[in-house]
Amino acid sequence: MDLSQVKLVISDMDGTLLNHKDQVSDRFFELFKELQAHDIPFVAASGRQYYSIVSKLAPIKDDIFVIAENGGITVKGEEVLDTCTIDTETVHKLIRRMRDIEDAHIVLCGREQAYVESNHDEFLEIFKEYYTKYKNVEDLTAITEDSFFKIAVYSFGGSEETTYPRVRDIEDEVKVKVSGENWLDISHLDTDKGRALKLLQQKLNISKDQTMAFGDYNNDLEMIEQAAFSFAMQNAHPNVAKAANYSTKSNIENGVEHILEQLVAIKNQLHTK
Repeated sequence: MDLSQVKLVISDMDGTLLNHKDQVSDRFFELFKELQAHDIPFVAASGRQYYSIVSKLAPIKDDIFVIAENGGITVKGEEVLDTCTIDTETVHKLIRRMRDIEDAHIVLCGREQAYVESNHDEFLEIFKEYYTKYKNVEDLTAITEDSFFKIAVYSFGGSEETTYPRVRDIEDEVKVKVSGENWLDISHLDTDKGRALKLLQQKLNISKDQTMAFGDYNNDLEMIEQAAFSFAMQNAHPNVAKAANYSTKSNIENGVEHILEQLVAIKNQLHTK
């Protein structure tokens, strides 16, 4: 593994860069400065809302690339580089379908903000961790004045057990992703972190062979495939562990930082030669 080739680093957030307290470590921010010194861009990629991602990375939010909503929007500073949305008619049809699932708590993810129609206190407390800019409304299908990246559905019973079996039959029409133990995301067929990363690689003139990626769940699979230096977290879903070329420690053990320390050490060594 020749880490000297790496020119771009991309990491998922939940279960990857964020620890068990949903926080970014102080060590990561130190390592980020080292990456900057070597002109290595960093990309935060997540199913989270853009505003939630930058709240976690506030000290460096203007210096990083952000791929939010599973590839629905890519941002650098104040500049929106790419979006991939799903049409309103399809969104409303899907919402009506998801309402028929008893354990489905629906989030409509818009460009301006997220929308929920739930009064379920336990769900709303969980929801607020991932969405910092939102509005609680009476009817999600009445929202027409925003553009939509995806529908996120939370299930206390588990996404693979409860929600996914009820929507797997529409995977030829929309992208259905089990993005966490309890979360399932539905978006445009073209929306994923891998597509967003590929566009960013083209913009930066950086190849797959020069890209390092970290992930843990199924919504990271396309991103993992777009990076030669792909790392599955120790806590990763079996699909990600199988797809990645390498592995690292868990998010609780700062697995991302563990590899970045090796990357920085090699870059420093080359710089002093």
